[in-house]
Amino acid sequence: MRAAVLSLLSEGARHGYAIMNDLAERSGGLWRPSPGSIYPVLSQLQDEGLVVAEESEGRRNFSLTEAGRAYVTEHPEEMAEPWRAADGGPARRVQAIMAGMAALGAAVEQVARHGTEAQASAAGAVLDDARKRMYRILAEDDAEPGE
Repeated sequence: MRAAVLSLLSEGARHGYAIMNDLAERSGGLWRPSPGSIYPVLSQLQDEGLVVAEESEGRRNFSLTEAGRAYVTEHPEEMAEPWRAADGGPARRVQAIMAGMAALGAAVEQVARHGTEAQASAAGAVLDDARKRMYRILAEDDAEPGE
């Protein structure tokens, strides 16, 4: 997390929520940091003299100090590591499953908005079955519903 935050700040000042959003976006949704994980890192980086916070338009914007810029320049491998981890298999897997979920959500929305009562009821049953099957996958249980 530390290297990822420093890497982002090397591109320009950001407020905490922008850092959280950028991390989620660049990791393909693999990282979804909370304020409880970002702000302690920012506080630690401030204590180390690598980051400074300035108030602007009601927000605390964080930027690298001279020491922070030097640290980033002197540790290029460390700065690249978070993005290598995000480029690997887990990120692609999450992205593929979430893309399928988005496509399913679009179909569900169409049935909910334009389907008949019977179609909506059938869709609800399919979704309930899909949820149960997802948990069976995690449990490595190959049994079909009703077995």
